Amino acid sequence: MFLSEALTRQRTWEPSPSERRQWVEVFNACDEDRKGYLSREDFKVAVVMLFGYKPSKVEVDSVMSSVNPNTSGILLEEFLKIIKKKKEAQLYRNERRHIFTAFDVRYRGFLTFEDFKRAFQEVAPRLPERTVLEVFREVDQDADGHVSFRDFEYAMKHGQDEA
Repeated sequence: MFLSEALTRQRTWEPSPSERRQWVEVFNACDEDRKGYLSREDFKVAVVMLFGYKPSKVEVDSVMSSVNPNTSGILLEEFLKIIKKKKEAQLYRNERRHIFTAFDVRYRGFLTFEDFKRAFQEVAPRLPERTVLEVFREVDQDADGHVSFRDFEYAMKHGQDEA
């Protein structure tokens, strides 16, 4: 996928020591009985504390199904990995939103081919217009001449998966 080559790169993110400490504190606060693991309900409370929203049943089911079946819940190290992954997803979504907004100079909530040309002129001035058009058509999933944030985010996520 050309867009992935043009707009994405492989990234890694590590929490700061203070973030990691905060996550451990939340784990301990949610593990009120000092069981050494978080139950399904404990995990939901932890997500609310760290991200400000109650996770859906599907999200919790997904997390719980990935837990070691020999334990009764989510151990601290598993919890830290899960939270790191959620935080990365949040950061990358915010980054994609920021990139989209930078392209959407007229604040319309969608991108036109002209917006794409202008953006690519900034980041890859020697890229032929034909190539920019190919990228635009690839990202414009419903071929309406507009790239919504949803289209853009899908292309960015898909491109990262292939990177």
